[in-house]
Amino acid sequence: MSTTGQFSSKNPTIKRILKEASELANQPSADYHAAPLETDLFEWHFTFRGPPAPSPFENGLYHGRIVLPPAYPLKPPSFRFLTPSGRFEVNREICLSISGHHEETWQPAWGIRTALVAIRSFMDTSAGGQLGGMEASEEVRRRMAGQSGGWKCAACAKSNAEVMREQDEAVRELGGERKAQETVPEELRLAYRENLAGAKGSKEGSEGGSSQKAAPPGLEAAPLAGHVTSPVTATGSGGPPSAHAAPRPAVTLPAPAHPQRRAPDGVPAWIDKAIYGVLAALIFLVWRRWLS
Repeated sequence: MSTTGQFSSKNPTIKRILKEASELANQPSADYHAAPLETDLFEWHFTFRGPPAPSPFENGLYHGRIVLPPAYPLKPPSFRFLTPSGRFEVNREICLSISGHHEETWQPAWGIRTALVAIRSFMDTSAGGQLGGMEASEEVRRRMAGQSGGWKCAACAKSNAEVMREQDEAVRELGGERKAQETVPEELRLAYRENLAGAKGSKEGSEGGSSQKAAPPGLEAAPLAGHVTSPVTATGSGGPPSAHAAPRPAVTLPAPAHPQRRAPDGVPAWIDKAIYGVLAALIFLVWRRWLS
């Protein structure tokens, strides 16, 4: 019995998963294939072609695993690459704006198709300290791409080349044509860049031995009272402003009020004067009484 027959389609999550599986099967892409396992509707396997030239992954075929959470699509899936690529670590969860590491950037309108298009597009970006990402030379990546077609998934029992050959046949049978590369939603692209920038900043901070956390983009730490700081410019640093950025006005802190002078023992001077005045008045009264 297939997995789809084991669940009630009245469940919103199951209904959404079945809908996506049906759309991917009836509207196949020549660039990628994805489907749930027959034994588990919440585990999907995907295979896709590497990004086009001049990418070092252009001749590669990459296989991976997607795990959907019980609350999908309200919560994002997690992704792992199983084929060595030189860009993502093998069988390690990837930190992406569309993954479980960043629930705050996930949108329920996105789905498996959007995720595959995004991952394929992001392969050409720098790992920049990304969790699950890795750096490798172009030569290594091209060599791995050339070897990737023969890689076989134990669960699917097919090589990457066999999966994509069957996908091409499905596209032809349905009268489909190779379409232009699908685009990644702009908000997802921006979130991905912010995540990479944050990961890179954290890595540089740890390597530099600094325990101070970087402020979010557009926010600067307020100067501590009593410390003199240079005006913060639009470049986000205390250096000279760029030619295209207007400097932000410097914040002038009010000068602290002059503290009252104190006697050497720490008692305010006016108290001493008051005591002397009282003593003088008592002496004067005693003197007048004595004369009378």
